[in-house]
Amino acid sequence: MVLIGLILGLIFAELDETIVSTAMPTIVRELHGLSLYGWVAGIYMLALTMFMPILGKLADLYGRKRIYLICMGLFITGSIVSGLANSMIWLLIGRGIQGIGAGGLMPLALVIIGETYPLEQRAKIQSLFGPLMILPQLLGPTVGGYLVGHVNWHWVFLINIPVGLLAAAVLAAGMSESVGEEKRPIDWSGAATLVLALFSLLLAPVLIDNQGYTWSSPVIIGLLLFSCIMFALLIYIESRAKEPIIPLHLFTNRNVVVLSLLVFILMMGIMGGIASFPFFAQNVMGLSPTASGYLTLAFMAGAIPSSIVNGFLITRVTYRNLFIVSFLLPIIGFFLLTQIQVSTTVLFIAISFFILGVGLGTLFGGDNLIVQESVDSKDSGIALSTVQLFQSLGATIGLSVFGSVLSHRIKNGVADLSDQLPAGTTEHIETGGLPQGISPELLLQVKMAFTHAFQSMFSISLIFVIVAFFICWFLKKEVLSNKETETADA
Repeated sequence: MVLIGLILGLIFAELDETIVSTAMPTIVRELHGLSLYGWVAGIYMLALTMFMPILGKLADLYGRKRIYLICMGLFITGSIVSGLANSMIWLLIGRGIQGIGAGGLMPLALVIIGETYPLEQRAKIQSLFGPLMILPQLLGPTVGGYLVGHVNWHWVFLINIPVGLLAAAVLAAGMSESVGEEKRPIDWSGAATLVLALFSLLLAPVLIDNQGYTWSSPVIIGLLLFSCIMFALLIYIESRAKEPIIPLHLFTNRNVVVLSLLVFILMMGIMGGIASFPFFAQNVMGLSPTASGYLTLAFMAGAIPSSIVNGFLITRVTYRNLFIVSFLLPIIGFFLLTQIQVSTTVLFIAISFFILGVGLGTLFGGDNLIVQESVDSKDSGIALSTVQLFQSLGATIGLSVFGSVLSHRIKNGVADLSDQLPAGTTEHIETGGLPQGISPELLLQVKMAFTHAFQSMFSISLIFVIVAFFICWFLKKEVLSNKETETADA
């Protein structure tokens, strides 16, 4: 029952994101909020990332079940506020509350599984978690489109209420947990400093994406400097706190440091290319929006069997070797993507994404298992949250930086064609797509400019995955085994 409750909670939280993105054009039109369009996703991401480590630590202090159910309650509350919103401001408030709740759902679900099932069984369960997250990607656009077209957009959020309550009820009934009565202080100063540090760091890419700032803008530089100061202050505070929000001794743990760096570099390097690929598929390959979105499912076709196989292997072979062999494949995949041309076929892209998926399937649960078995159980909540924090930071920064790089390369690529293109096209071509009514020869030149921009972006991604491959060599050379068993044997 515990596993059913956790899976229900995770799928409904992930499903919410894809449903909302499908419904956003209708929501923005009805609430007259075009100027705040990008903030709907930005606020959610900010809240999720900022509170992830704090909720992980609270779960270590006060019990996984209690904090998980509070997170589910926050997500449901945010859904109610968003669903009843009559203005963009209330919608943003609701999305912020949802984000706080979502920040605890995934890491705490993994911790609860870690304390409920033995290692080998847990390896198989967690290897399925990543593939299960494909269901929201498949169902989200359909469910979102149906609710908007046949009911109304409010139910995009309100549908979360019965599903969330069911998931919470199943978990509450099926999970028993004993929590110590000892009062342990909360590091409020550390929590506040961490929130300020993350907020200023993550606000920078949100402003760049939504307000037109660049990475060299004084406002962005100021935010980044303030973030650095706050992180320095956080280290000082945590070194003196009795019960720090992020215990600094975690960063003396080799596997925690290596995996945090690995997921940060990897997410920063690959998310921008994968997320923006539908733009290439639609404008250069001529695919429909639906077909271009589903083309990336080739990635999951590789990741699902790879994740399942790795779930069996990770407790039988040295996990460092498993990661090293697996991470050769993303290098091959991104090398193939650097070779894309205007004439590139769907089959070529599908094969490239499939190879990427097979290689990266190792991370679906594998990194979390290693972290859980590398730290004391009392620190497992904050340890998992910390690694996922680095993953989220890498993805967020990577999406923004790669988006800026792609935009810059496309603008430079069509600059020489500006006198041949319709007036005003050049300034917005990186978001508006192909100009209408131009000659086939000029259209081919524009497509070539798009192609060269994506070749450059995938070349940068290739460098990142090569770096990630070498980081894998610093993992411990050991077979994953239960830390309790090791202690008993000793």
